[in-house]
Amino acid sequence: MEKLEALKPITRISDKVVRILGQNPGKFTLQGTNTYIVGASNPYILVDTGEGKPEYPPTLRTALENPRHPSLPDISDIILTHRHHDHIRGLPSVLSLCRDLWAKRNPETPFSPPRIHKFPLPTPNSDLVLNELQSGLRGGDYLSAPGGGHFHDLADGQKLTASVLPPGSNPNDWTLEVLHCPGHTADSVSLLFAADRALFTGDGVLGQGTAVFEDLYEYLASLHKKYDARDKYDVLYPGHGPVVSNGAQTIRAYIDHRLERESQVLAVLGTTPPEGSWTTWTIVSRVYERYPESLLEAAARGIILHLKKLEREGRVRFLGGELKEARWELVH
Repeated sequence: MEKLEALKPITRISDKVVRILGQNPGKFTLQGTNTYIVGASNPYILVDTGEGKPEYPPTLRTALENPRHPSLPDISDIILTHRHHDHIRGLPSVLSLCRDLWAKRNPETPFSPPRIHKFPLPTPNSDLVLNELQSGLRGGDYLSAPGGGHFHDLADGQKLTASVLPPGSNPNDWTLEVLHCPGHTADSVSLLFAADRALFTGDGVLGQGTAVFEDLYEYLASLHKKYDARDKYDVLYPGHGPVVSNGAQTIRAYIDHRLERESQVLAVLGTTPPEGSWTTWTIVSRVYERYPESLLEAAARGIILHLKKLEREGRVRFLGGELKEARWELVH
């Protein structure tokens, strides 16, 4: 694994955005989950909430100290970029912090809870996030959606602005445009922030290394969608890793990397198989023949997703079998 760039727990990355690490560094989270405070001043929008490490709320509290408008809520809105635990499990503790800060600064005023925003998961997975939170949400700690739901549903193309703004302020300093970008997960979103010419990418594009995905067909379409919006951003604010200054070039590199791997799979399928037909495992062994055998198990997952994408496009045919022994052929 390449050496990770050291990141500070709290970093102001622009005059309108502060990055707070989720205090959960690891093999898959890199330096930790990036959460972001967005806005020119109080009140703020919070993008993601970390995975619930006890060190995170005090760090977030420090980042929210000395607001310019103490009579307004510190966080008026919370956006969850997708359902994975390292982005959502911190939500209950963040909501508790919002209430505590309000009580400290506005003891005579009823609590003004934040809204929680998330792109809805399709049925039957619509309750995955609530199950992940293990009923950790308390009534009154957040503003319910119309109809009584926990989350205010995000929509592709929606422009979301903080629910409360200081008088005379510029709404663009708080406005985020939602891009539904499935593939990493079905509910993944990216957020265009025109004030910074930036794109919050969640886990679709990382600040270091490459991203994983559940559905390659959807993921590649989402990468193209982000790339096609390149006239609206310069930099990327990823869910993990440092800020990416060459945003469009990085997304293009992600696309090219996937298409190169796809061409390798197709090239293998276009040759004579070693034992009557190509299996997932023999394809993996051929594509990664110059790599240590210890890496092939991990590589197999990606090849399976490539094959499923190609099957969906009608370019390969599944002949039967399971997992590594699944058999495939090229459609001529």
